[in-house]
Amino acid sequence: MATIVVKQIGSPIRRPAVQRATLKGLGLNKMHRTRELEDTPSVRGMVNSIPHLVQIIEEKA
Repeated sequence: MATIVVKQIGSPIRRPAVQRATLKGLGLNKMHRTRELEDTPSVRGMVNSIPHLVQIIEEKA
């Protein structure tokens, strides 16, 4: 199972509710937190929808 490590680099303050909900869906809620998530198309789509708030740190095979 491939995984990616995602880090929150932006604040959800003054962002649309959809973007805040996407962060919560990824399991992120505070600055500089990281999560290791499965590398699925749905997770990639969530990350790609908020590139200004999150960063992919590492991709594991």
